[in-house]
Amino acid sequence: MADHSGLSGTHLGIAIAVISSFINGSTFVLQKKGILRSRDKGCLYLTDVVWCCGTLCMIIGQVGNFLAYNLAPAVIVTPLGALGVLFGAVLASWILEERLNVLGKLGCIICCCGSVVLIIHAPKAAASSRQELEDGLSDPVFVTYILLVLLTLVTLIVWVAPAHGTSNIMVYVAICSLLGSFTVPSSKGLGLVAPDVFGKGQSNVGTVALFLGLLGALAVSILIQFFFINKALECFSANIFEAIYYVTFTSTVIFASALLFKEWTGLTVTDGLAMLCGLTTVCVGVILLRISQEAVITWKEKKKQKKTD
Repeated sequence: MADHSGLSGTHLGIAIAVISSFINGSTFVLQKKGILRSRDKGCLYLTDVVWCCGTLCMIIGQVGNFLAYNLAPAVIVTPLGALGVLFGAVLASWILEERLNVLGKLGCIICCCGSVVLIIHAPKAAASSRQELEDGLSDPVFVTYILLVLLTLVTLIVWVAPAHGTSNIMVYVAICSLLGSFTVPSSKGLGLVAPDVFGKGQSNVGTVALFLGLLGALAVSILIQFFFINKALECFSANIFEAIYYVTFTSTVIFASALLFKEWTGLTVTDGLAMLCGLTTVCVGVILLRISQEAVITWKEKKKQKKTD
C-alpha cells in the first residue's frame, strides 16, 4: 500500500507541476505587456493592471510549484517547466506579437516530447524525512556548492549587473537561475520540516530554527528573483529571456537537488540515461524557440529564384 501511495503522490505532483507550468508561462508575457503599456502611458508598471495580473499568476504558479516539489522529485518537476516556455511562446505571439515561425513550432513539439520522456522515467519517490534533509544540509559538498553560489551572486549583483545587465541578457539570467539553488530546495525542505513544527508533538528549537531559516531563504531568494526578472523584461524580449532562463534555471535546480536530496540515487541506469536524454531534448527545444526569434527562413525565396532562372 505504501508503494501505491507514493506512486499516486508522484502522479499528483506531476499533474500540479504541469498546471503550474502553464500558469507560470503566462507570467513573463503579462508582465512584459504591462511594462510596455506603462511606458506608453508614462507611468510606473507597478500600477498597471496587466502587470499585476502577471504577478498574480506568478504567485499562484509558485504556490503550485511548492505543492509539486513536496509531492514529486525536483528532478522531474523542474524540467516540466518547459511546458510553460511552450505556452509562453504561443501567448507572446498573440499578446506581444512576437511571431512564432517554423523553428519555434518545432521547438514547442520537441519540448513536449522531452517532457513526456521525463515523466515516464521519473524517480518514483522523493526525499521524505527531516533527517535526510538535515544530513544533506550538513554535507560538505553541498555546503561548498552553496558558498560558491553565494559568492557568484554577490559578484554578479554588486559589480557585474550595474555595468553589463542592460546590455547582456546572461547577467540577469545567471542571477535568477543561481537563486533557484535556494528557492526549490527551500520549498521542498519546508514541506519536510512543517509537519514536525505544526504537528501534535512538541517541536524542538533546532527544528523551528531550520523551518525559519528555510522560510527566510525562500522569501529572500524569491524577492531578488522577482526584482531581476522585471529588470530583464524591461530590456529584453519575454520569449528570449524565458527560454534561456528555463535552461539555466533547470540545470542549477537539478544539480542543487541532486546534491541535497540525492534524488538521482533512486534511478536505474536506464531511467537515468533516459532522463538525461529527455532533459537534453527539452533544452534543444527551448534553444530552438530562442533561435526562432531571430532566424529567417529563406527556402521560399530560393524556390522563387529557381523559377526565375
